[in-house]
Amino acid sequence: MTQSLTAKFGLGQIVRHREEAFRGVIVDVDAAYAGPADEPGPDKRDQPFYRVLAMGAEAGFLVYAAEAVLEHDPDIAPLSAADQAHWFTMDGEGHIAPRTQPIH
Repeated sequence: MTQSLTAKFGLGQIVRHREEAFRGVIVDVDAAYAGPADEPGPDKRDQPFYRVLAMGAEAGFLVYAAEAVLEHDPDIAPLSAADQAHWFTMDGEGHIAPRTQPIH
């Protein structure tokens, strides 16, 4: 039996990390863990994982986080289409990345 996973969060949605003190915007979604196989990673790799552009005090930084540690941030609205166009680049296949990072 094949289990179908559905991502809880979408591109441009603002989330906060349950354990770390940061908020960020979803910039990419993987249906399951897609990080390095040899990297000590999370125990539950069979859930959606997100690349989150986190907002720090000085600058932004990318985080790869499991769905289980993220939650919707009701205090901040999702980015508007104009904000998304300002902060992100999209290629012809629909991949999105921060303007400062090339799309792989």
